[in-house]
Amino acid sequence: MTYTIQGKTHVFEIVVGCEIHAQIASNSKLFSRSSTTFGSEPNSQVSLVDCALPGMLPTINEKCVEQAIKTGLGINAKINLVSIFDRKNYFYPDLPQGYQISQFSDPIVGEGKVEITLENGHKKTIRIERIHLEQDAGKSVHDQHPQFSLIDLNRSGIALMEIVSKPDMNSPFEASEYVKTIRSIVRSLETCDGDMEKGNLRCDANVSVRKVGDPKLGTRCEIKNLNSMRNIARAIEYEAKRQVDIIENGGAVEQETRLFDALNGETRTMRSKEDAMDYRYFPDPDLPRLVLSQEFVDDIKKTLPELPQAKKERYIRELKISEYDAGVLTADEQIANYFEQLITKHEAKLSTTWLTVELFGRMNKLSIKFEDLKVSASNLCGLLDLIVSGEISGKIAKDVLDIMIETGENAQKIVEDKGLKQVSDSGALEKIIDEVIKNNQENFEKLKAGDQKLLGFFVGQIMKASNGQANPKLVNEILRKKI
Repeated sequence: MTYTIQGKTHVFEIVVGCEIHAQIASNSKLFSRSSTTFGSEPNSQVSLVDCALPGMLPTINEKCVEQAIKTGLGINAKINLVSIFDRKNYFYPDLPQGYQISQFSDPIVGEGKVEITLENGHKKTIRIERIHLEQDAGKSVHDQHPQFSLIDLNRSGIALMEIVSKPDMNSPFEASEYVKTIRSIVRSLETCDGDMEKGNLRCDANVSVRKVGDPKLGTRCEIKNLNSMRNIARAIEYEAKRQVDIIENGGAVEQETRLFDALNGETRTMRSKEDAMDYRYFPDPDLPRLVLSQEFVDDIKKTLPELPQAKKERYIRELKISEYDAGVLTADEQIANYFEQLITKHEAKLSTTWLTVELFGRMNKLSIKFEDLKVSASNLCGLLDLIVSGEISGKIAKDVLDIMIETGENAQKIVEDKGLKQVSDSGALEKIIDEVIKNNQENFEKLKAGDQKLLGFFVGQIMKASNGQANPKLVNEILRKKI
């Protein structure tokens, strides 16, 4: 179903393009040896190059180049064997050089594409225009002093990949799915950790609207630094409706850069939008052309892991997992690795249910992040071992999982400490069953007379009487003999 906005007189569609700024996973910065460790003391990771002292010359970090190439290969893009670093000229307090080293005319990665899954299950290809390397700016801090703004240059010079899409997205959902897909790819490739909370992956969304059927693109506004999937969708939805209201009331949308106020759910003006000419790009005279050999690119290609889309298709094809579950399991490399450990010992269906439904359901309810989870893959395997062997029932297993999430203890120890093993002693079970029959004699006579619907009732009562520890299979066998 096409996403549209109904105005007073016309129906409008959204057109969205995204610029994703992905911080490259590297121990040192793009043009210096300074550390990139997150959360360090302000200005503790700054070299003479980073603070732009006169005479200091940049030197390209080969690891960052490799990571950009790897990302380009991961999105089926053309790798340009010759690329150029340019100076993007603008003035800002946390940009000590007075310009940003970026790539404009000749980026390291050319056109590529990724595939996203729409809400109706259909696929859509999103074209990628380019990936270029650039250095990040520092950080301005405005809340530490009543009269001054402070500057932290730890981030200055950190390597970024700017992944620029074509304006191929037509709904908030498509845009957030596209960013999820890119994040999944870079995490799988280990070229960026994709942590949006730390700012390691940020999205700028270019949003415009046009009347349905109109081939001409509307005036776009750029929404800067969106830092969560939810905010990407919210910001685009609000901005599109804002633009429709302006047009429907006889106004004209002005090209500008806007910020998203997550608290109030609205965008607001940041500055007028600049065009490329405003930045006066020119090749950086301190850096030679970046020239790569095809052999260098081919060697990197050989190291690529199985990518999320290929893994998803394999899960669907070989493990017979639903497309939805396969998408959940491959959206994050950590989750995929966790699942792979489970299926080395247990069948895919059981592993999928206990991971996506039972474990993830509890994590969502308790707001636990995957990286903070106390239940290791081997511990969850241990819980599944107890279920498969018949030592505990599925009901008891859910209670054990609750304790595992809270304490991190292994399932076997919890079961032993709390005496939760399944009762499989036929003599002990027969006593419980006889007691339940005695208390429900009238219903038991109906069951004996052929009312099979009551079989489930009796099994439930017996399980309740045994505190969920009775072996359901044995209960059914004994009960049927008594009928």
